[in-house]
Amino acid sequence: MPLTIMITGGSGFVGASLAIYLKRSMQSARVIALDNLKRRGSELNLVRLQQGGVEFLHADIRLISDVDVVDSLDIIIDCAAEPSVLAGYNESPKYIVDTNLGGTINCLEIARQHSAQFIFVSTSRVYSTSRLQKILLKESDTRFEIVSNQLEAGVTGDGINENFSVAGARSMYGASKFASEILVTEYADMYDMQTVINRSGVIAGPWQMGKFDQGIIGFWVAQHYFQGALRYLGFNGTGKQVRDILHIADFCRLIELQIEHASHVRGQTFNVGGGLDNAVSLLELTTLCQKATGKNISIDSIAAQRPGDVPIYVTDNRNVYEHLGWKPEIALEKIIADVVEWCDTNEEMLQPVLGI
Repeated sequence: MPLTIMITGGSGFVGASLAIYLKRSMQSARVIALDNLKRRGSELNLVRLQQGGVEFLHADIRLISDVDVVDSLDIIIDCAAEPSVLAGYNESPKYIVDTNLGGTINCLEIARQHSAQFIFVSTSRVYSTSRLQKILLKESDTRFEIVSNQLEAGVTGDGINENFSVAGARSMYGASKFASEILVTEYADMYDMQTVINRSGVIAGPWQMGKFDQGIIGFWVAQHYFQGALRYLGFNGTGKQVRDILHIADFCRLIELQIEHASHVRGQTFNVGGGLDNAVSLLELTTLCQKATGKNISIDSIAAQRPGDVPIYVTDNRNVYEHLGWKPEIALEKIIADVVEWCDTNEEMLQPVLGI
């Protein structure tokens, strides 16, 4: 029988892109996207989902009745989250905990009832913020770089691997996702479920409604394209903080491999990102955006650091490569070019949504 795949957060950037990709790749599959449409801009994906043959259900994963909607289910991919690292600061953490942890528990329970494979989209933010801040670095003209000899386990010149410490505080976002990881592991062991956890770094590409606290590539490109304004925050306002960037198409390809090789990746936790070749500082990203858009904008510098920020995060993909032969294929310049093209094609629709 054809597969039935349910994707939570299915009208968000990752969820919608994944739903459309899988439906195109597995044409006989029934692909269902669930989303509460809370994030501004997620409604723009509804037409894309319909055109892609994906079923959409307006649902809230905080309610198990909203997740328990099909008679037969083979795979749940949990992409739903409140993704901001700043969420919970100076406000109640209830929504982020109810969504990121409570929602995952509901999804796990439905997966258990159906004996479905469970693929969890987690985050690199599960790692200890204080330990990430202690990584030994060197500073070049345009970026921070990881040095080879480190005091912390799980970090090399290639980046952060799965042995890096999860001890210590990490933000309410990271904590809620890490708590979910623990529950995923327990469900897998207790109920003999097929699960896999992906600790993703920065994912980017067309249809990401980026904001200053989440979706940095989409945000940085859009600000250049629409002639907004930006600022370098923290680390003396130099813009030298570094992240590695993964194209959404590369991420979708990985998830497809994990579906095809479910038994091989069963119980695994993978760091997933663009890797060292796709690492970029904000200062370097500005130059790339200027070149791609042909526009220069005002960029302020603020030395004060945001809560939970780290100077560098680069993913070491070695574990997932050894299991699946997967590695990123789309270069950073192509990622930026794709986002610019998306802005150009949808300029009138995007400008009010992106708030520029």
